[in-house]
Amino acid sequence: MLRLCVEALFVIVTFVLQSTLFQAISLASIAPNAIIMLVSVYGFIRGKKSGMFIGFFSGLLVDIFYGDIIGFYALLYMVVGYLNGFFHARYYKEEIFLPMGLVIGSDILYGIMVYVLRFALRNRSSFVYNFVHVIIPETIYTLVITIILYRVILVINRKVEEIEKRSASKFD
Repeated sequence: MLRLCVEALFVIVTFVLQSTLFQAISLASIAPNAIIMLVSVYGFIRGKKSGMFIGFFSGLLVDIFYGDIIGFYALLYMVVGYLNGFFHARYYKEEIFLPMGLVIGSDILYGIMVYVLRFALRNRSSFVYNFVHVIIPETIYTLVITIILYRVILVINRKVEEIEKRSASKFD
C-alpha cells in the first residue's frame, strides 16, 4: 500500500512540476520532459510492471489535461516504461550513466513517436527540423533535470524498500 501511495505521489508531483515550474523555466519554448524522466527511471529501478504503471497513469494525466485523444500519451509513456524495465536486471543503484542513457534514448524515442503519430501522418512538419529544434533540445534539458532528480527518486525508493522489508519481516 505504501508503494502505491508513493508511486501515485511521484506521478502527481512530476505532473505538477511538468505543468507549472518546468513550463516557466522553458528555453525557446522547450521545457524538460519530467514525465519521461520519471517513467524511464522508475522502469529502470523497479522493472517493467512499475514502469508501465507509472507510464500509464502519467500519460493518462497528460491526456486528460492536454491531449486530444484519451489514451494516446498513456500508451506512449507506458511503452517507454515497459522498455526501460528490460534494463532492471542491469541495475546498479549508484550508477547514473545507464539511467542517463536510458532517459536520452527514451526522450528521443518518445519525440520520434509523437512526431510520427501526430505530425508526419498529416504531413505537417519536417522531421529534420523537428528533430534538431525540438527533440534534441528537449532531450538535453531533460537530461539536466535527470541528473538532479535521479538521486532523489533513488533515495525515496530505498526508504520505501526498507520499510517494506521491515514490514514483511514482522510476518515471518
